[in-house]
Amino acid sequence: MHLDPLATVLVLMSALLHSTWNALTKSSGDRVVTMAGMLTTCVAVGGTASLFLPAPPREALVFLAGSCVFQLAYQVFLLYAYRFGDLSLVYPIARGTAPLLVAILGASFAGEIPRPVQAFGIAIASVAMASFAFEPREPHAGVARSIGAAFVSAAMIGCYTFMDGQGVRHTPNALSYIAWNMWMTSVTFPAFAFVRRGAGLRPFLTREFLRGLAGGVLAALGYGIVMWAMSRGAMANVAALRETSVVFAALIGSRLLGEGFGGRRFAAALCVALGVILLQAG
Repeated sequence: MHLDPLATVLVLMSALLHSTWNALTKSSGDRVVTMAGMLTTCVAVGGTASLFLPAPPREALVFLAGSCVFQLAYQVFLLYAYRFGDLSLVYPIARGTAPLLVAILGASFAGEIPRPVQAFGIAIASVAMASFAFEPREPHAGVARSIGAAFVSAAMIGCYTFMDGQGVRHTPNALSYIAWNMWMTSVTFPAFAFVRRGAGLRPFLTREFLRGLAGGVLAALGYGIVMWAMSRGAMANVAALRETSVVFAALIGSRLLGEGFGGRRFAAALCVALGVILLQAG
């Protein structure tokens, strides 16, 4: 399933949106509050849209339920990783290695066998994206835990991406799956945060409100595009394109968060671009 030019451009736009909301979360004074506010926004957007769309069929709901489990685990491990690690360390590992797992799952269970040039493109892009994390940096006590949590996050991303790719294909109206996914996969974390923090979530109503609202809109739009694209093209192709967000995250980290962007990252960015070109050339 080749990805057409329109879908390619939209997924690349999704990559920019995704890296932006991650930067908003990382730079927040209270990441749990920001994440809870962001996902509450996704619940509101998806829930409202669901009122005007039919429910996904039963066979799609099985994949949606699996996606809910993997997305909650991803959200928890991502916050844990950001607790100890920089955006430029956590994000490349979590996002850069996920397309490889999507490619393996797609080939094993969905019959999406990439052509040799596409497989090479996925591999070189994934390795290059993950390499953004492995640069000389000041060691600290939590870096090993951050890297471990980032790799677990990558596994969760690969699993929920595969689940959603299958779910949206089992839904006659892709918008129905997208809307239901938006609120069903987002509702658990705000509830979890409320139980854990209670009155501590009040800052969302004051200083963190706009950050959470903006992050939620970006996340909803960005992943909505990805699910729509997976209904039109191979899941591994979409995943690899989406995770070029690693390049955007590195630029945001260096320009806005003061995390640096050296020659090694420039070379890695070129390798990501080469991988994407090979992916589309197949």
